[in-house]
Amino acid sequence: MTFSRRAFHTAVAGLLLMLLCALIQSMAWGTGAANHVQIEPPLVVLDQGKVRGTLRHGVLEFRGIPYGDDVSGDRRWTRAQPAPGWTGILDASTFQPACAQAARYGITESSANENCLHLNISRPWIPEETPTKAVKRPVLVWIHGGSFVGGSAALYRLDRLAREMDAVVVSINYRLGVLGFMPHPGFDVQYNGGYALEDQRLAMHWVKKNIAAFGGDPDNITLAGESAGAASVCMHLLVPEQTQDLFHKAIVQSAACSFALRSANERNAFGRTVGETVGCTDPDHAVACMRQIPAEQLIQAGDKVAGSDLMAFAPVFGTTTLPRQGLDSLQNGQFVRVPVLYGGTRDEMRLWVGYAVQAGQTVTAENYTESLQAAYGNNTALIQRQYPAHMQGSPAATLGSVMSDFRPDNGINHCQFVDTAYLLSRHVPVYFMDFADRNAPVLGVSMPASPDPGFELGAVHSSELNYFFPHFSNNSRLDAPDLQPSSQAMSEQMIAAWAQFMRTGTPQTNALPEWELFSVQGKAMRFIPDLPGLFSPAKEYQCDFWKRLYPAAFSNMQETQP
Repeated sequence: MTFSRRAFHTAVAGLLLMLLCALIQSMAWGTGAANHVQIEPPLVVLDQGKVRGTLRHGVLEFRGIPYGDDVSGDRRWTRAQPAPGWTGILDASTFQPACAQAARYGITESSANENCLHLNISRPWIPEETPTKAVKRPVLVWIHGGSFVGGSAALYRLDRLAREMDAVVVSINYRLGVLGFMPHPGFDVQYNGGYALEDQRLAMHWVKKNIAAFGGDPDNITLAGESAGAASVCMHLLVPEQTQDLFHKAIVQSAACSFALRSANERNAFGRTVGETVGCTDPDHAVACMRQIPAEQLIQAGDKVAGSDLMAFAPVFGTTTLPRQGLDSLQNGQFVRVPVLYGGTRDEMRLWVGYAVQAGQTVTAENYTESLQAAYGNNTALIQRQYPAHMQGSPAATLGSVMSDFRPDNGINHCQFVDTAYLLSRHVPVYFMDFADRNAPVLGVSMPASPDPGFELGAVHSSELNYFFPHFSNNSRLDAPDLQPSSQAMSEQMIAAWAQFMRTGTPQTNALPEWELFSVQGKAMRFIPDLPGLFSPAKEYQCDFWKRLYPAAFSNMQETQP
């Protein structure tokens, strides 16, 4: 075959153009100072003002955009108002500080910042495409976890999800602990104990109104979270009168929407005691007094009063923010009717057993019964027969598995996940997933690297986060190790499933076995490296056994085992 001279020159010109485009794209998709110098990111114009982000890791990022006004000083314990506008161009190249919190478990970081209602946005970067002229992409709004007392949106790198899902990804900060979830008899009865949830809803309204300017589809928003973030997703699912049309799909990782919450009136005593602990004893002036107390002192008082209660700052019901118990809403079908992707990790509560062992509270065959007694009281003998001390290899691992299957005082348990999924499935499509990579990095990521607890930690609570958010380590170092090759491949499968769910309402992909809709006898997709497949969570986690012991904690679902 021969070419004419014109064809030859045309081919050479085309090759040069391709090389130039590749060079431009490589500069845009690179990291470090080069992409800040070479290419100026486009401006985004909002009602609040103009904002410019930055290029990192091959995506266009906007960090620290205010969605809510300052909630410090006299605005402490008030419902947040929309953030005011600004003049000039807002520099959105750096994160804003986390909301006020104490350091925890020897791994997280503290903050004294109260003016913290900011959000972050990442979207794919295509040089010839501006956000306002792009095809509208699905939107993921991520609510971080942290036991309702800690965490930050800045700890989650959003770039990988934005790139691999071809989506616009948002993460939000919200008030925490005593400043966001604590009830008090002096607070506004409509929002008492719910200021943090109101923060999240304000952010959701902001996203609905503004995300199109960033190339996102305001009519295809998926609300997602893990742990306390997942529980927050539950709280928004359960109040359609407040959140209808703010999101169109939901992802709930490691929280039971059906867990029995305490009422605001019941928990007012907790807030009163916190106030008294910092010297605010006059009931008529307690709130004004507490507004003068430094945030760090209030947080210390809240931790002291909470003691060992892991659910001390869990949301409360009986207010406009959250009018009903979750189980009541679910059984009556009073929730936002959207497709749900639901699940957790295989060894959730082994994380807290690991914390206890690191603190010197070893679990042995000799004290296994005593350890069960502390959580289950009079049911201990029955539970010990069902779960012998060495059932999972060691007493510590077995204790963690027992508490992962069900624990009456904690909403992080498999059987209430199953119950919630079943109740949701009576009205909306539900898909159930189980993260079961027992090679997931834990030491130095979910808990301090030393001392080694010395038992099989497995796929503990929060260990899946590193599979979605690169190098997630529960602190700003973002220094979790790279995943093993098989785990990395599984990570890609999970992200692809999320992306498919966001677009279609089903997580089914070609790389996975057929993923059935969940029902009372439903099957779940278990993610194990090289071997994803279906299993029955109700059967494996012995949910019929737990329902017979604790019937009030569950719905009237049918028996799930033969």
